[in-house]
Amino acid sequence: MKRLMRTAAVAAAVTLALAACGSGGGNPAANVSPTGDIKPRQISWLLSRPADGAVINIMKKIADEYAQTHPGFSLNLITTPDRPSYIQKYETLAAANKLPELFDTDATPFAQQLAKQGKMVDAGKLLKDLGLYDNFRPAALDYQRFDDGSLYMVPMQFELEFFWYNKALFQKAGITVPTSLDDLPAACTALRKAGITPIALDGQDQWPLERYAAYQPFRQAGPDYVTSLKKNQAKFADAPGQKTVNWLSSLGQSKCFSEGFSSQGYSDAQNQFTSGQAAMYNIGTWELSSLATDKLNPAVRNDVDFFTLPTTSGSVTAANEYVSPSGIGMAVNAKTYDPLVADFLKFALTKYPAEYAATGALAPTTNVQTTIPANATPLYKKALDKATDLGTKQIMPWDTQLDPTSNTRLQQELTLLVQGNVSPSEFTSTMDSTIAQNAPKFFK
Repeated sequence: MKRLMRTAAVAAAVTLALAACGSGGGNPAANVSPTGDIKPRQISWLLSRPADGAVINIMKKIADEYAQTHPGFSLNLITTPDRPSYIQKYETLAAANKLPELFDTDATPFAQQLAKQGKMVDAGKLLKDLGLYDNFRPAALDYQRFDDGSLYMVPMQFELEFFWYNKALFQKAGITVPTSLDDLPAACTALRKAGITPIALDGQDQWPLERYAAYQPFRQAGPDYVTSLKKNQAKFADAPGQKTVNWLSSLGQSKCFSEGFSSQGYSDAQNQFTSGQAAMYNIGTWELSSLATDKLNPAVRNDVDFFTLPTTSGSVTAANEYVSPSGIGMAVNAKTYDPLVADFLKFALTKYPAEYAATGALAPTTNVQTTIPANATPLYKKALDKATDLGTKQIMPWDTQLDPTSNTRLQQELTLLVQGNVSPSEFTSTMDSTIAQNAPKFFK
């Protein structure tokens, strides 16, 4: 994926520059209640979200409402939907100490460095000060936390990731829903024998394949495995890692993924599943409008269902614990945080959840009810209801956890492993040495 093609040299240069910047100055990060007059001006939000998406449209509307009582105020949305380009812009501005009032970031090692340097407002304290903290889903907040439990990003959405599948294609191949992750290779073999592509996969963006790398260790060792692995305190050579590597290799040998998946994009994978060409599609509730409404191809509409991440024998995590991300978070620049920004955030974050839920999406808070679209199939509500039955542990996407250089190498090596171009032992050796070399630069 493009986002992962950043070089080690760029990452190292940004890291050094960031380290040289020191504190961002301005408002202390812990002071969430700045005093003084509210002086309207234009403030900016550096975003990595779809330009026509619900988050941006709603925040535009809310900003216009705020401006009606605060003449001179405006919200300048600086949108870069392409994530690799966004990350480069964001890290460059951070290194130059020129981030705007609000900016998007995942809970990456880079973002944690910013927080430690006092450049981000403590979002946990901010939400508590606004009286909004208890409205948020614990899982939505936890997704934004750093390893030490600190919270510096505000979640603006909430999603659940499922394996969507075609019941008719499963029946044709004579298989049932896998009850264990270990059942998946055999299911793929049966589907291939029936002339069916088992799993539609967006290989271009690489993060979808990286999800599969997170599944086995989450079941075998829980969420702590990746936090240890990224710090070079655990290895792919360890038992959970070897379980993962061998399982991924078996997925490749069973031809689980569509042919040419590495050059297949997001819409290609979606089209493959919704046209009935592929039996499974691992994706989140952000695609509910495509998978659980009358927009879905009538030829497959009644055959589509979903199952959650299967467990394994001896799993240390429960069936109701899987990937439940709250998306990229919104951070607040401590340097430019003042009475105006504080007042606007209070206004916006109070109004936002109801507006967001009205679009048919799961809001990051529990004090609003999602509006199910009139054209929804019963599957829409079934998917939303899963949000009320989540366990306390969740899988953190590895692309937000590893240092950039190791993450880039992992995504490259995963494709090679699944394609059979490298052996499990070669993959293990390469990744353990890569992480050992690069992780210490980020996790001191």
